[in-house]
This record gives sequence, C-alpha cells and structure tokens, in this order.
Amino acid sequence: MENRHESPWVISQKRVPYGHTDKMGHVYYGHALLYFEMGRTEWMREGGMTYRQFEEDGLFVPVVEAYVRYRGRIFYDDLIEISTSATSVGRTRYKFFYEMRRAGEEKVLYEGNTVHGIVDSNGRPKRVPPMFIEMLERLGENKSEKS
Repeated sequence: MENRHESPWVISQKRVPYGHTDKMGHVYYGHALLYFEMGRTEWMREGGMTYRQFEEDGLFVPVVEAYVRYRGRIFYDDLIEISTSATSVGRTRYKFFYEMRRAGEEKVLYEGNTVHGIVDSNGRPKRVPPMFIEMLERLGENKSEKS
C-alpha cells in the first residue's frame, strides 16, 4: 500500500458515535473520509495552522482524489486512532496519508489517501503556499512521494 512511508505521523483519537454506524453495527463506509478529514485537520493544527487561516488568505484546498482500503471493521464506541502524514505533489497539489486503528492496537483497519489542489476563490490553481511547505518541514514530509 502506498501509505507505508517513513515520515512522522500525527496521531489523533476519536470515539465512534452511534450515528456513524450502519445497520450491521460498524462504521458506515462513507464515513472513512470524514475520519480522514478529522485527521487532516489535526495534522494542520499540530503544524500550527487551520483551514480557516488558509481561507482567510483566500486559498481553498478541495479534494481532487480519494482512496480508501478497508482492512477490518470499526464499531460504535470504539476509540480509534487516526494517523496522518503528508507530502507535496507537484507545484499545486499535496497528498495526505491515513491509517486508522483501534487505540492501542497494531492492526490497521482503514488506510488511504487524499490529494488536494490549492485554488483561489475563483477556483484557479495556486502554488502550494510557503506556510504549507513550512508545516511539511516541521511535521516531517514524506520525501518518497515527490513527483
């Protein structure tokens, strides 16, 4: 899986609410991207920035690609760890990597990645801003994903 890399991960914990589960009692598959977003938000916070600050600077970060692999099930009330890491991909995009597991367990239950573009308020592509590059440097960029 392309998520496996050596860069540091920012780990956040969340408890699965009942409303995120399906009739079979485990997390509805579509919510994986919601948990990835939570991990991404905490990664940015750990790096000293929020999405709000990006938007105040007139930049937006739409998802342009998403991938999820389900390797196990996550249930209501599980305390999960979302491990998140990132790298830049070209001049106008960056990529986040995610692994989800039950807190204290080794087995990865969900893994995946999202690719984000950087655009201005008119939807025109912009370069990855220096503030994001600085976050990558502070948090440890995945050097093997450069393209």
